[in-house]
Amino acid sequence: MPKREIDTSWDELGFLDLPNGSRTSRFVVGDPDDPEAPVVFRVEFPPNCEVAAHMHDCDYAEIVLEGTQQVTRRWHKPGDVRIAKANTAYGPLVAGPEGCTVLVVFANGSWPARMLAKGDATGLHVDVLTSEYS
Repeated sequence: MPKREIDTSWDELGFLDLPNGSRTSRFVVGDPDDPEAPVVFRVEFPPNCEVAAHMHDCDYAEIVLEGTQQVTRRWHKPGDVRIAKANTAYGPLVAGPEGCTVLVVFANGSWPARMLAKGDATGLHVDVLTSEYS
């Protein structure tokens, strides 16, 4: 199988605008039809945007690129990295007063957020994300 390389940008990949004012773009590392391939998201949150506590079915890492973000009462700044195992509950997430841009790397295609028992889905927009990115 010949090697394949793609040169692109976030703008070329396109952004999905979400109802809470955030916007996201993503790509799959490897075969887009492989559910085990890693998935990378860039998410831009507007100032003070809140996302309810939740978890993911796969391991992931989140890197703050710009702005600040509070996760479970701890503030993160540019360059901070959070690494979590699958099924680790965290949140809520709150973007700082200047907003926040993060890069999230999911280990595989099991990235959609799962609500916690309380059933609060604030800012998760799982239905919009999965319909666009499935």
